[in-house]
Parts: sequence; C-alpha cells; structure tokens
Amino acid sequence: MDAQPVSGAPLTVALHRPPGALVVRPEGELDHDSVGPLRDALERAVADPPARLVVDCGGLDFCDSTGLNLLLRANVAARRAGVPLLLAAPGSVVVRMLEITGADEVLAVRPTVADALAADPAALPGPADGYGDGDEEH
Repeated sequence: MDAQPVSGAPLTVALHRPPGALVVRPEGELDHDSVGPLRDALERAVADPPARLVVDCGGLDFCDSTGLNLLLRANVAARRAGVPLLLAAPGSVVVRMLEITGADEVLAVRPTVADALAADPAALPGPADGYGDGDEEH
C-alpha cells in the first residue's frame, strides 16, 4: 500500500509505508479548521505503532498553534508507545514556528524524509521512555 489520501479541506494527508516506518505527509494549511485528517492519521499510527513515525512537513504551506500542539501531543503519545516521531523537510514557515516556540528542542527535525528514516533513535531529543510525562523538572 503506497499512499492513502485522507481528505480535509484545505489539508490532505497521504500515508506511505517504507519498510519499518510510516510516513505521514500533510499538504496544505494546517490550522484549527483543518487539523482533523492529520490528527486522525497520527492517532491511528500511534494506536498501531510502526517502528518509526515520520511526519513529512514538506507539503505544509502554513501551520498555526493548533497544528504545533497536535505535533507536540503526537510526539508524547508516540514516545509513550515506544515509537520515535520525527519531522522531516519542514519549509521556512514551519522551521520559523518551531524555532520561535522552542519546539525544535523537543521535536526531532531532519532536513529530508530520507534523513528522518535513517536517524539514530538514540540521538533524538527527549528520553526514550516518554518525553512529557510530567515527571521532568523545569
């Protein structure tokens, strides 16, 4: 199964399953009105976890705080399920949002999908046993 589009205006989500991974590619604008298809795809992925979960951000034209919150929550859920979640190929809009909010310190970001698929899970930010479980001190 190569790609399964899940439609939601103005966002579409395609799934690709390379060996040992799931690549989720949202395309369009990720905001409060369009977050549903990506949320659904990420929830399904964590419920039946692949060895590695990659969100290919290369197709995102826009991402607001709702989209960022979804990615952060998905990261926590994936880590609790023992799955590394990586963002790949973010455009300048997404990179800027990650930098401004400090989310680039929490989320594993790689320049390409190939880099995300090849990344060493031990080198990813946050503890492998579940970042964001409320036990860390600030």
